[in-house]
Amino acid sequence: MAQHPVSAAAAAAALVCLGAFGPAAGTATAAPSRAGTADPAAPARYVPGPCPKTPEPIEALATAKCGTLEVPENRSRPGGRTIKLAVAVVPAVSAKPGQDPVVFMSGGPGGETFDDIPFLVGSGLNRDRDLIVMAQRGNLYDQPNLACPELDRFYARSVGLSSYAPSTERLALDAVKRCRDRLTADGTDLGAYNSTENAADFADLRTALGLKQWNVYGHSYGSDLALTYLRLHPQGIRAVALDSAAPPQYVSLPFAWDSAKEGLENLYRACAAEPRCKSRYPDLRRTLDEQMRKLDAQPLTLDVRPPQGGDPVKVVLDAGAVINLLVAKALPIADVPAAVDELARGRPERFARARAAASVEDTGQNAHGLTQSVVCAEWVPGHPASEVLAAGRRAFPDWPEAVQAQAPQLAFQNAMCGIWKVPDRAAAQRVPTSGPVPVLFLNGTADMKTGATFAQQAARTLPHSTLVRIPGVGHWTVPQSPCAQKVVASFLDRPTAPDIACVAGLRWEPFTIAPK
Repeated sequence: MAQHPVSAAAAAAALVCLGAFGPAAGTATAAPSRAGTADPAAPARYVPGPCPKTPEPIEALATAKCGTLEVPENRSRPGGRTIKLAVAVVPAVSAKPGQDPVVFMSGGPGGETFDDIPFLVGSGLNRDRDLIVMAQRGNLYDQPNLACPELDRFYARSVGLSSYAPSTERLALDAVKRCRDRLTADGTDLGAYNSTENAADFADLRTALGLKQWNVYGHSYGSDLALTYLRLHPQGIRAVALDSAAPPQYVSLPFAWDSAKEGLENLYRACAAEPRCKSRYPDLRRTLDEQMRKLDAQPLTLDVRPPQGGDPVKVVLDAGAVINLLVAKALPIADVPAAVDELARGRPERFARARAAASVEDTGQNAHGLTQSVVCAEWVPGHPASEVLAAGRRAFPDWPEAVQAQAPQLAFQNAMCGIWKVPDRAAAQRVPTSGPVPVLFLNGTADMKTGATFAQQAARTLPHSTLVRIPGVGHWTVPQSPCAQKVVASFLDRPTAPDIACVAGLRWEPFTIAPK
C-alpha cells in the first residue's frame, strides 16, 4: 500500500551523529515475541558500516550514520540463519535535538525504504530529532533481498494486456511461481517474513542502539506494522504517529474495496460542493459508472508515449485499469473529474498516459517477496474470492462483475497465495492494539487505499489517540500537506495535546476544469 506522493518535493540533508544513541555496535537480546510461537532470547547485533549506494544520490545519506542490524530470520527456530537489515540514522537539523529520535516504518509491504528519505527530510521529520530508517526484512539493501524481477517484468508488460483476462492471470501466476522457486532454492524461509518478525526487528534495533525510548512514524503498511509493534513490544515507545492508517485488525482484500469507495465518495461530494466543478461535471458518479461498463465491454487499445519519455508503448485501457489508476493515485486528485469527463468524450489520454508510466521496468526496487508473504499470511486468509466479489458489489453495485471480483491493486491475490504457500497468521495478526501510548491517526479524505473510517474504529481501543483528517489529500499525507507536517511536529513535541488548529482552515484543491 505504499506509493510516493505525486507532488512531494525531494528534500535536503541535515546533521549530527550516531554517537548520541549509545553503543555503536555490540549485541543485544531481542525482546521476546508475544505471538505464542517464537523462542525468546535470540541475539541481535548492530554493526556500523557504509550507507547504501542508491541509484539516485540521496543528499541526507551524506551525513547519515549507517550500518546493519543482524537478526535471526526465524525466531522460532533457534540456531537458524541470520539476516542483515540496512539502517541509516539521519541527524537532526536542530543543534540541540531531543533525546528521543523518530523511527520510520515504510509502506508496502515491500516498499523501498531508503527512497523515502528525501520525502521524510523534506517533511521535517528530522527537524528536532534524529531520524532512524531501517529497511524492513527482505527489502532492497538487505541480505537477503526478496526482490522479484519476474514480477517487475510482468507489471511493466501488463500495461498492454487486459487487466483481468485469464491469459493475464496465467502470466502473473507464472511470475509469482518463478520468484518463489528462486527464493526458496536459496534457502529463504518465506514464512518468516511477516509483521510479527518485522516488529521484533524494530524492538531489537532500539535495544541494539542503546535507546531508552523513541517515537514511531509509520505510513500505509508501516502503520499496520507500527500498531503490531506497539501491541507486541510497547517498551520504549513514547508516541506513535500513523499516516494513512491501515489497522491490522481490518486490512484485507475487502478492506481495499471499502477504502476505494470511501475515497471516491469523498471526491464526488467535494466536486458537488465546488460550484465550478458541479456545473462542469454535474453527475460525476454516473459518468464514471457508465465508463466502467463501457470499457469492460469495449476496452481501448492505444499507442502512448510514457510521461518519462521514450518510444510509444501499447496500452490497454479497460475498467480494471481505470480503478487501479484511481486507487494508485496515478493522476493528480484535482484532475480526476476532468479525466473522467474526457474519457466519456472520447479523449482517454490522461488515463492512458498514467497507465503508460508503469511500462518502464522498476526492476528490483520493491521486495515483492515480502509483499506476498505478508499479504498471503495476514490479509488473504479467511477472505475467499466470493467475499472479495461481494465487497466489490457492495462498494460499486453498477460496475462490471469482472472488476468487482478483484480487489484494487491486488489482482489474482487468492490464486497467488495458493502458489506462495506461507502459514496462515491471520488470527495472530488481526488483533486490536490497546494501551496508554499516545497515538496520532492522520488520513487524507481523498485516500482511496486506506479509508479514514478504519482509523476511527481502531482509535476506540487507544484512549490517548488523536484523529485528524486532511481534506483533499490522498495516500501519505505528510509529504503533501504542510498542515499535516505541523500536526506531526506538534504531536512529537506534545503527544497528549497536539496542535491541530491548522486543519480547520483546509479545503480541497480546486478541481481542474477542462474545456469541452
